[in-house]
Amino acid sequence: MGNFQLEDFVAGWIGGAASVIVGHPLDTVKARLQAGTGYGSTLSCIRTVYRRESVFGFFKGMAFPLTSIAVYNSVVFGVFSNTQRFLSHHRCQEPEAGSPRVLSDLLLASMVAGVVSVGLGAPVDLIKIRLQMQTQPFREANLALKPRVAALGEQPAYQGPVHCIITIVRTEGLAGLYRGASAMLLRDVPGYCLYFIPYVFLSDWITPEAHTGPSPCAVWLAGGMAGAISWGTATPMDVVKSRLQADGVYINKYKGVLDCISQSYQKEGLKVFFRGITVNAVRGFPMSAAMFLGYELSLQAIRGDHVATSP
Repeated sequence: MGNFQLEDFVAGWIGGAASVIVGHPLDTVKARLQAGTGYGSTLSCIRTVYRRESVFGFFKGMAFPLTSIAVYNSVVFGVFSNTQRFLSHHRCQEPEAGSPRVLSDLLLASMVAGVVSVGLGAPVDLIKIRLQMQTQPFREANLALKPRVAALGEQPAYQGPVHCIITIVRTEGLAGLYRGASAMLLRDVPGYCLYFIPYVFLSDWITPEAHTGPSPCAVWLAGGMAGAISWGTATPMDVVKSRLQADGVYINKYKGVLDCISQSYQKEGLKVFFRGITVNAVRGFPMSAAMFLGYELSLQAIRGDHVATSP
């Protein structure tokens, strides 16, 4: 159908909540690796976080994304599905149910979803990163901090998500909530193209021709593989985004995307842009598998279908 369908948003919300619960511990590790100090490897980071903060350290800052990212993913999936459906309907007035999707429709729908995602997701990601990073050691000698700023390092800068938002708005203005948004745009527009398109084609490829839709197993596998591909390729710009968003907890080091890229390259070389690629790809699989499975099964339950229906 070419009409707007609300159930895509509802199913996206459920899928988003499932993905946050599954992926947040590794997301914390990823953020610490990309923007923190003193971690030699993924395993070293996991051991250090556990030793210093116990298992609860991996779930630091999860309450905010659990509510907000669920809404965020609801919008992303709803926008993608309805845009793709609109384009298909516009291209051929009465598209047949189960007809193969056209790459150009999927590409444009993914790009629209990517742009919309930044408008909603940049503040959410910023708060999450700030809460994840505020326990990092900030060395006064290395950063040449003023005594007042250095003193902040002795205690958490934010008491929670609401306090974090208020502090950022008070010190940086409303624009401060969109710090790193340009890097996020450069990450998410191609990132969602490499997220939805592989999922659609992989799920179609895995599903036998006799079936009218992918099985839960096919959804899980295709969703996981799409997530690993998307997050793995998005890592370089994800590093830049994480650094820009973590910047400002105690001191501002970067003037923008290009300055962040330049400083990071000069200090740490090309390899810095691939920091966290392993945890990104590994984390991307279960997160996206949970996301698509939650989305498809919810959609199936809402519509009363007996098979999953691809976005």
